[in-house]
Amino acid sequence: MVSGIFTGSLLHAQETLTLQEAVKYALENKAEAKKAKLDVENSQYKIDEVRAGALPQINGSGSLTYNPLIQKSALDGALMGKPGETIMVAFGQPWQANAVVQVSQQLFNQSLFTGLKAAKSTREFYQINNQLTDEQLIEKVANAYYEVYQSDMQLQTIDNNLQNTTKTRDVLKGLVEAGLMKKIDLDRTEVAINNLLAQKQQIVNAQELRENALKFAIGMPIQEDIVLPKETFDVNARMIAEEFNVENRTEVKLQEKQIELLEFNKKAMISAYYPSLSMTGNLGYMGFGQKFPIFNNDANFAPYSAIGLNLSIPIFNGGSTKAKVNQANVAISKARVDLEDSKLGLNLASENAKSQIKNSLLTVDNNRRNVQLAKEVMDNTQNNYRNGLATLTELLDSENAYADAQNNLNTSLLNYKVAEIQLIKANGNLKSLVNE
Repeated sequence: MVSGIFTGSLLHAQETLTLQEAVKYALENKAEAKKAKLDVENSQYKIDEVRAGALPQINGSGSLTYNPLIQKSALDGALMGKPGETIMVAFGQPWQANAVVQVSQQLFNQSLFTGLKAAKSTREFYQINNQLTDEQLIEKVANAYYEVYQSDMQLQTIDNNLQNTTKTRDVLKGLVEAGLMKKIDLDRTEVAINNLLAQKQQIVNAQELRENALKFAIGMPIQEDIVLPKETFDVNARMIAEEFNVENRTEVKLQEKQIELLEFNKKAMISAYYPSLSMTGNLGYMGFGQKFPIFNNDANFAPYSAIGLNLSIPIFNGGSTKAKVNQANVAISKARVDLEDSKLGLNLASENAKSQIKNSLLTVDNNRRNVQLAKEVMDNTQNNYRNGLATLTELLDSENAYADAQNNLNTSLLNYKVAEIQLIKANGNLKSLVNE
């Protein structure tokens, strides 16, 4: 059962899967949720990568060179007391070793500073995206969950219909054996039972497919069994009165954060106009001689060091930076247009969800009254049939009508729950399905 695979705060020893438990399981096990959380984790590493550029950069290097033929340079012999002659002199030694440590530090780099600020916003972007992924997963799980519930309710309805028709068949069988009823009526009842059994098998097959879809939606192994609690759908008409604020929607927050990142991208382009200043330094040790200079006491060694400042001042690059800034402005404008369009779409979805809730409430109410009326008609028809005042056809028709009324009610309840999910989503409260 499900209890064998749920741990921690989930099912423990229970054998039923509630909507809240299904959502929690999905948020912990579904691939989309795991990947979104990994993106949040990875965003911190991106911040670390950008921050590293503001820290000192230290590198060490070493080299060993052997010069079989040392290049000679020409000197004026007059410098050495031999006027009129050219003297060829070799500068250097055959062997040369070098070890150096270099340090560089950014003192002013506008692009780097902008990147540090953008990295923080990038992390916030992935955090919002993780929240949006969770909400999308919750919506998908809730819809799949209620579809399984509808199959369960349809199965219960057809079982009730089978039970009633079977009772009628058993009564007819006794009457036929006593010679008080025609066998054709018994046969017609058997046909009705067989039809109901065929319908039941179809529902069982559909239920298995829906259960598999639910397991996949929450990331559960398909081989596991799930059992839904035996309860009816709640209908809450007060949901329509809840205030809708499009600014609370995660989709809006995500797009706003995207615009913020585009603004940082623009600032990064503008930073190309700023000069940059960095400090460099090195400390080295050089050895040279006629023989291999390492571990050689006859070799000569000399330390050296240097400290400097590097200043880079952009003067003219043909308008490349201006073109990049203009492109960044266009990208920001397009993102703002997308944001306004998204808000219009979300407002439309909210109004549609409210309308669907209203219609679903009316349909549920009508179907409930219809179920009660169909039940009264079936009971009266059964009583009339026992007293010879109704035909078998009327009896079977009343039982089918009662089953149809129950199925219609189940379908309207499912439609209500789907509309309810959309309204909860429109109000930005899908997370409440986890904590309800």
